Amino acid sequence: LASIVQMVLQAQRSRAPMQRMADQVARYFVVTVISIALLTFVVWGLVGPEPSWVYGLINAVAVLIIACPCALGLATPMSIMVATGKAATQGVLFRDAAAIENFRKVDTLIVDKTGTLTEGKPTFERAVAAPGFTEEDVLRLAASLDQGSEHPLADAIVRAAKAQKLDPEKADSFESASGIGVSGSVGGKKLALGNTALMTQLGVAVDGLSAQAESLRVEGASVMFLAVDGKAAGLLAVSDPIKATTVEALAALKASGLRVIMATGDGLTTAKAVAARLGIDEVHGEVKPADKLALVDRLQREGRIVAMAGDGINDAPALAKADVGVAMGTGTDVAMNSAQVTLVKGDLRGIAQARVISDETIANMKQNLGFAFVYNALGVSLAAGVLFPFTGWLLSPMIAALAM
Repeated sequence: LASIVQMVLQAQRSRAPMQRMADQVARYFVVTVISIALLTFVVWGLVGPEPSWVYGLINAVAVLIIACPCALGLATPMSIMVATGKAATQGVLFRDAAAIENFRKVDTLIVDKTGTLTEGKPTFERAVAAPGFTEEDVLRLAASLDQGSEHPLADAIVRAAKAQKLDPEKADSFESASGIGVSGSVGGKKLALGNTALMTQLGVAVDGLSAQAESLRVEGASVMFLAVDGKAAGLLAVSDPIKATTVEALAALKASGLRVIMATGDGLTTAKAVAARLGIDEVHGEVKPADKLALVDRLQREGRIVAMAGDGINDAPALAKADVGVAMGTGTDVAMNSAQVTLVKGDLRGIAQARVISDETIANMKQNLGFAFVYNALGVSLAAGVLFPFTGWLLSPMIAALAM
């Protein structure tokens, strides 16, 4: 809660890019108004009716009083302060004002799968053993290795092993290759658990399990291969249900004109199966953190304004690189620290809400600046007495003070 409060306060104190323009105008505002006041005094003194210099003094004072630089200075900070507060009540936390201003410009959204489109609470489906191993062996060894991992898929495997009374052993060593799997040693055996990319990297042949793996992926399950001492021992299938709000959220985002791309570390077949259910046309499977980063960079070089939505450690580089990084509040701390926007409830509908808030905030800034410019332009002109030759009107400094 303290972190959320701090994030909102930090956003409210930050400056939007549009505010820099207002600050530049305000910087020259005082000099301009004083110059107009001096010009008013001199012109009235030289060509005005008697007592001309008295008229000149009164009108010059009226110009100084009616001018209102504070309206320009408050036009954008007031909008930002209200917007961040309103957004926070809807579960959308903006890290800074620039994120609010930039969100409306986003035309491409890259989404991770696990924990972003899906619940992030996978359940173990089944294990398939290679010759020489049993399904229990595969699940027990995988759980023994996965005890050192914080990944949701690992948690599902460990929970399933304990539910089946297969007590995991303590791993002697553990190493995580972010985005592709884990490796280590258990009971003197070298184990590796991960996707096809990890098996290829380690030179482990999984041809005998490929057909079963593909059929499970078509059903939308995530498949991990287990290697023991450099040989394929089996595979494990874990499924992660799609969030109830994801379909509605993606429909709203696509209707608003966003190009939606899925990029996930899962196998391409699994990714395509999930994407088909969600109506996502562009899919990238078995991508590493560096691949997600490269995808963001490529789209930016094509001239796209890119938002990246993710929840895991492997999403952090892409979240930081994107024009607007969107982290799920249900995900990891490093993801939230890398992103400019956090969706507290991990609900993608928050992106649609954030875009609406961004649009309305910028519109409000422009209204505020517009009113400030119109007021000052009309007020200073009236106070200087430009209507006097036509109507005989002059503005009393008291009325100028009331107007200001």
